[in-house]
Amino acid sequence: MTDLSSRHALITGGGTGIGAAIARILANSGATVTITGRRMEPLQEVASSDANIRAAVLDVTDEDATTRVFAEAAAEAGTIGIVVANAGIAETLPIGKSDLAFWRRTMATNLDGAFLTMRAGLDPMLEQGWGRIIAVSSIAGQRGLARGTAYCASKHGMIGLTRALSAETMGRGITVNALCPGYVRTPIVDRGVANITAKTGLSEDKALKAMVDSNPIGRLIEPEEVAAAALYLCGTGSEAINGQAIQLAGGHA
Repeated sequence: MTDLSSRHALITGGGTGIGAAIARILANSGATVTITGRRMEPLQEVASSDANIRAAVLDVTDEDATTRVFAEAAAEAGTIGIVVANAGIAETLPIGKSDLAFWRRTMATNLDGAFLTMRAGLDPMLEQGWGRIIAVSSIAGQRGLARGTAYCASKHGMIGLTRALSAETMGRGITVNALCPGYVRTPIVDRGVANITAKTGLSEDKALKAMVDSNPIGRLIEPEEVAAAALYLCGTGSEAINGQAIQLAGGHA
C-alpha cells in the first residue's frame, strides 16, 4: 500500500467527481489533503468523509486568492508536496457561436487556473527537493472534438504547461504529469448529456451513448480509476514517469 502519511496534498476542484475521488484515495493512503472549490457545501461533504481532508473555498482564476489559500493551507497543515490541478469547466459551442468572453472564461479556469495552481505549489517543492504535480487534462488535450474548440485548446495547453514545467524542474526531485481521461462518470457528463439533449433533440440514452462510444473501452471511466492513477504518480516507484500525458480511456483514442 502506498504510504503518504508524511505528505500534504492540495487538490483544486475537489468537491465533486475526479477531484473528490483523488482526495479520498490520497487521504486513505495517509496524506493530509486540502481540497478547494468555489462552493463550500460540496467541499464539506467530501471533507466529512475522512478526518484527513480539510476544505477551503478558492476560485482558481483569482491570482491573489490562490497564493493566499496555498499559504494558509501550508500554515495550518504543513508544507504542500503534492498539487493536483483539477479545477475546470467543460462547455462546448461551435466556433462561430463562441464569443471572446466564452473563450476567455474557458481559458481562465482551465489553463490560467492550472498555471496559478502549479506556480503556487512549486517553491516549497523546490525547497524540500520533492514534489508531485498532476494536471487533470483530458483526451480533448490530445485530439480535437467538434464544438469543443475552446475546451480542447485549454486542455492541449495544460499538457504543454505540464511538459514545460517538467523540463524546468528535471532532476530536482519533482515530477509533473498530466492525466487525460476520456468521458468520466461525473456531474460534467450529466450536464453534457442535458446539453446535447437540449440542442439536438436526442434522448438522454442516445446522448449518453454518444459519449460512451467515444471511449475506446466502451463505457464511462469511473472517477476512482483516475484517482488510482494519481495515487500511483504520488507513490514510490513512479519517479521515472515525468512530463507525460497519460491517457485513461481504455485504449488509444
